Amino acid sequence: MICLWGSIPHAAAQSNYPVRALRMVVPYANGNLGDLVTRIVAQEIAYGLGQTLLVDYRQGANGITGMDIVAKANADGYTIGTVTAAHAFNQTLVARLPYHAVNSFDAVSLLATAPLIVCVGNALAAKDIGALVALAKARPGTLGFASDGVGTASHLMTELLMSTTGARLNHVPYQGAAPALQDLLGGRIPIMVDTAATLLPYARAGQIRALGITAEKRAAAAPEMPTLIESGINVSGGNWVGWLMPSGTPKAVIERLSAEIMPALKREELRERMVRLGVEPVGSTPAEFSRFLKAEVDKWGKVIRQAGIRREG
Repeated sequence: MICLWGSIPHAAAQSNYPVRALRMVVPYANGNLGDLVTRIVAQEIAYGLGQTLLVDYRQGANGITGMDIVAKANADGYTIGTVTAAHAFNQTLVARLPYHAVNSFDAVSLLATAPLIVCVGNALAAKDIGALVALAKARPGTLGFASDGVGTASHLMTELLMSTTGARLNHVPYQGAAPALQDLLGGRIPIMVDTAATLLPYARAGQIRALGITAEKRAAAAPEMPTLIESGINVSGGNWVGWLMPSGTPKAVIERLSAEIMPALKREELRERMVRLGVEPVGSTPAEFSRFLKAEVDKWGKVIRQAGIRREG
């Protein structure tokens, strides 16, 4: 467990909570998107809470190891779990999940979203997303697309793109985004869908070609890039980061945290840091995040079942 932010006296606090340090369970590797966003937001709200925030890295099983700890923790307001879109995927991907992705937790806030970019190698003839779909339909199952693993956001977004357009591509899973990107750059795989942080620098340098972004509206990180919706393809979504607490956490506690998080994510300096990571700051209410999470479980559950994807926990 690592202490990143020390206790700061806060005379203007309106309630006794919190009276001791908060445990922030990050079930992903240090440097993962969820970790980076958690660090930024936790640092921003530390003053208002007036307590130390302790980051506890419990990575393993695509986030399941850490979130199982959160699900079984005391619902006293002192354990927060960081989740990404993988948390919603796991509800359908994993047959024996030790908790329910929605019912075992109380929502705190959707902190940020991270839309994905559809990119192709420069050797591929497609200059826009419509041309890529047409090419894939003309050559069904022959064009490969790279993902950073089975059941990841990059994999499932491409499956959604295929089911929506009727295009057929051949999935080539890699062990992470880095080797997939190297093969895209080297011309060994023609298509990859991944985060702006991964792909955008190479697209802007002209080493690969970006065809569109999966945001609902143009993203601050890539305002020059059209959305798939703009291009006539009704596909949106991607990765995201949020905070959950054990089910049964007192409502007053969640409201106290929300009162710090929502204004923090409106501050310009924090928003600029988020955009540099390729993410869009959100800062939802607990009720909004609860509805969002349920919708994500349903949406991606349909994609996973339709594609016949299954992974052991």
